[in-house]
Amino acid sequence: MTDPITITSGNLTARIDPLGAELVSLREADGRELMTSADPAHWTGHAPLLFPIVGRLNGDVLRLDGREYPMKQHGFARRLEWEVLGAGEDAVTFVLRDSATTRETYPFAFDLAVLYELEGTTLTTTVRVGNTGPEDLPFSFGFHPAFAWPLPFGQPRDEHRITFEREEGPEVVRLEGGLIATQVPSPLQVRDLPLSDALFTNDALVWAPVASQEVTYGAAEGPRLRIAFPDTPYLGIWTQPGAQFVCIEPWHGHADPAGFSGDFRTKPGVITLPPGDEWRCTMRVTLEA
Repeated sequence: MTDPITITSGNLTARIDPLGAELVSLREADGRELMTSADPAHWTGHAPLLFPIVGRLNGDVLRLDGREYPMKQHGFARRLEWEVLGAGEDAVTFVLRDSATTRETYPFAFDLAVLYELEGTTLTTTVRVGNTGPEDLPFSFGFHPAFAWPLPFGQPRDEHRITFEREEGPEVVRLEGGLIATQVPSPLQVRDLPLSDALFTNDALVWAPVASQEVTYGAAEGPRLRIAFPDTPYLGIWTQPGAQFVCIEPWHGHADPAGFSGDFRTKPGVITLPPGDEWRCTMRVTLEA
């Protein structure tokens, strides 16, 4: 296995593991860690890339043309070694292509690339999905970054909040067994989500759809993070009660609705990419004073 690759802008330093092309560390200039410590008592992930599904499928099975393929939660991209295409001081690119292994559970040809790039106090992650096969490519993609809660700037955990760019609808989606289940009243206070363990007793909160295309995260005093996700239809926010992280997850797709057993191509939230075409998405994380 290849060692993690480090990139820096001087203001931020990031480490990315070729296993899953996963961001495993993001530190500011003084060395303070902005990401989760990945405490195994709660969750060992840092910022997995979710492909070709987001969330769970009903029965952990992908149904396609009358056949069933095993598919674990959030897909296989996070569990595979990616190839390093190029690396410099402030940027690195990884690629994952279909193989005999991936085609056992996902019978499609694809080319999935991710570029991590640091500039000043911003980390930009750009994802490209290419359809290299002869038929339409159905897929979903999601980001799953876990940020330190509290952030390492001396403010209490219970004073942290997530502020949405826009006012959202009156309801959010609750998951049951990892599947899209019921809508419940939104916990937003206008545009603010004060963070507490009680919010996540019953799994993630999901905005489907989400109107905002960025949020800010942090305490009222001290530096905060601005997470921008242009042209993104869904947003999940999740942690485990008592854990020292919060995941802010821009999604292009979501889990199966409870009871859904249709063909994967007809699943709500699935993107269909014609042969030879490419699809892109971006997430930017900025440290603001």
